[in-house]
Amino acid sequence: MITLDVEQGSEAWLMARLGLPTASQYHKVLTPKTGKLSAQATGYRNLLLAEHVLGYPLDNAGSAFMERGTDLEAEAKSFYELQRDTDIQRVGFCLTDDRRTGCSPDGFVGADGLVEIKCPSIQVHIGHLLDGAAEDDHRCQAQGQLWVTGRAWLDLVVYSPVLPSLIVRVERDEEFIAKLAQAVGQFCDWLEHGRRELARRGVVGKVEAPPERVLKLA
Repeated sequence: MITLDVEQGSEAWLMARLGLPTASQYHKVLTPKTGKLSAQATGYRNLLLAEHVLGYPLDNAGSAFMERGTDLEAEAKSFYELQRDTDIQRVGFCLTDDRRTGCSPDGFVGADGLVEIKCPSIQVHIGHLLDGAAEDDHRCQAQGQLWVTGRAWLDLVVYSPVLPSLIVRVERDEEFIAKLAQAVGQFCDWLEHGRRELARRGVVGKVEAPPERVLKLA
């Protein structure tokens, strides 16, 4: 694993992950329930190729609930540290050794753990409380972060300032990680083929990004 010391959400972080598949979007590569290529894979490939060509990140997710999650992140981290009597270590951007893909966990915990924080809408949160589906809903991201970082477990924190919050321990699933790693590897090969094909057609170089186009991603 290669770790880049960049502040998450900063321009340096955005540029470090530019044009790369990341764990938060692995559900667009692999469908967890079927283990097959996601129907969203082609669109995701095209988005990453567009970023590669343009040289700046494209806003594909900037919703109000994401902004809400960012606003609540510090509060959620304090909740977790108090509940688990531990400290969260700040993380920048983590890359696989081949630098073809990466992830941005919300923190390292001790020598073996990760933490990932979600602050969903109230109706989604209620669904997690009643149905216990938080791990399934974020399986690709959680297992993807464990794969990239080599860590043993991840605590998924589903936080709400008004409802009971959840901490779900996610252990490594080696069988699923093997399928995910294979799918992401094939996707990266496909992505590289797309870059070469675009270059062959004369679509090369990166235009300078106007500041207003440098937008935060999930």
